[in-house]
Amino acid sequence: MSLATTLQTAGGAIWEKSCNIANFHSKHIYHRNAIFPAIVFSRKKMQSLSQSRAGNSSIVRSSLIEPDGGSLVDLIVPHSERAMKVSEADSLPRVKLSRIDLEWVHVLSEGWASPLRGFMREEEYLQSLHFNCLRMNDGTLTNMSLPIVLAIYDTVKDQIGSSESVALIGPKDDLVGILSSIEIYKHNKEERIARTWGTTAPGLPYVEEVIAPAGNWLIGGNLQVLNPIKYNDGLDHYRLSPKQLRNEFDRRQADAVFAFQLRNPVHNGHALLMNDTRKRLLEMGFKNPILLLHPLGGFTKADDVPLDVRMEQHSKVLEDGVLDPETTIVAIFPSPMHYAGPTEVQWHAKARINAGANFYIVGRDPAGMGHPTEKRDLYDPDHGKKVLSMAPGLEKLNILPFKVAAYDNAEKKMAFFDPSRVKDFLFISGTKMRAYARSGENPPDGFMCPGGWQVLVEYYKSLQA
Repeated sequence: MSLATTLQTAGGAIWEKSCNIANFHSKHIYHRNAIFPAIVFSRKKMQSLSQSRAGNSSIVRSSLIEPDGGSLVDLIVPHSERAMKVSEADSLPRVKLSRIDLEWVHVLSEGWASPLRGFMREEEYLQSLHFNCLRMNDGTLTNMSLPIVLAIYDTVKDQIGSSESVALIGPKDDLVGILSSIEIYKHNKEERIARTWGTTAPGLPYVEEVIAPAGNWLIGGNLQVLNPIKYNDGLDHYRLSPKQLRNEFDRRQADAVFAFQLRNPVHNGHALLMNDTRKRLLEMGFKNPILLLHPLGGFTKADDVPLDVRMEQHSKVLEDGVLDPETTIVAIFPSPMHYAGPTEVQWHAKARINAGANFYIVGRDPAGMGHPTEKRDLYDPDHGKKVLSMAPGLEKLNILPFKVAAYDNAEKKMAFFDPSRVKDFLFISGTKMRAYARSGENPPDGFMCPGGWQVLVEYYKSLQA
């Protein structure tokens, strides 16, 4: 069935977003004004997205948006079977996991990548790498823009031999799980890098950290994880699984859930966007929209603010009343970061479908970064939101491109950019924000809540000590 969502530009032109894959090239799918996108949705259509299986109930349960594949994957071994699996693993060849491999085990085990049930075999890998999606048995497509794979070295491949299963050993030498019905195939690193990032330029963080030093083989199979993944870093209570998030949305009786991913501290421009989105959803007729503030918690590049500092800063944002704790859920998304722009943002959106969100906020250059060898952005900053509006397998997710926010010198606060007053606005990049914090210089009043800013200042002071 084709879903249609109308998008209205600031100039008033209305275009239809056709999500029927067969119509991708037959009509305009996305149209926006470069500065002021305004989104108009049909309340009736939105309710039909959110109320599947709710019957005639007057309560719209947004968490009932179907996970990809129809049900959430759960790869945690039941407690009653764990002793048997430990015994089974004792006789199996061993594959050692890196810290980032373990993050992917976490992602897979909780169903963020549903319907995927383990590290990809070659057929799944090729579909993901070349088509950004997987074809299901019934012929439908599910988005899967990033390959989720496990690399091994030649020596490990030789040790595995003809075994059909392997034991997965964590970075601390603990038994994490079992990979069964395995398939081992060639790891063509150059092809993987070129297809995922659109470049093979040196300096891509995930490539240098993960792919370049990895083995020349990939191993895929069905994953069974012995215990829920824990990091014991004081942040595990923020790591809510898709199932836990869906239960929390229902407990709060949410009738819309809008997800906002970030890997940076929250400033008042972010808060303006999130609060404005909630206001717009209320104006559309929703009664209780809930914000999922969902910082990325896996691998990030060295100059990003560490997760524990970001989580402390986020908590100050709620304490200071910049965001409403009653209508906001702060949780950690466990995925590693690729910085692969329009390719990766599809993965970020797909995972939030599985978590129960039916709206996804996307802004400028999502999942992007500066070019590693040239002084420019690696990706066109508008392509991420355009790709999301067209991506196969994301039809049931409502994409909300947000307006550009900047510091308004006239009003002394973060505000939506007004092109008629260009000289009044100051754009403070993440790089500039970090420079302020390192030097101890305060940003303009109203850029960030005082408590949140102090967290950053103390963090950068600690680096200099």
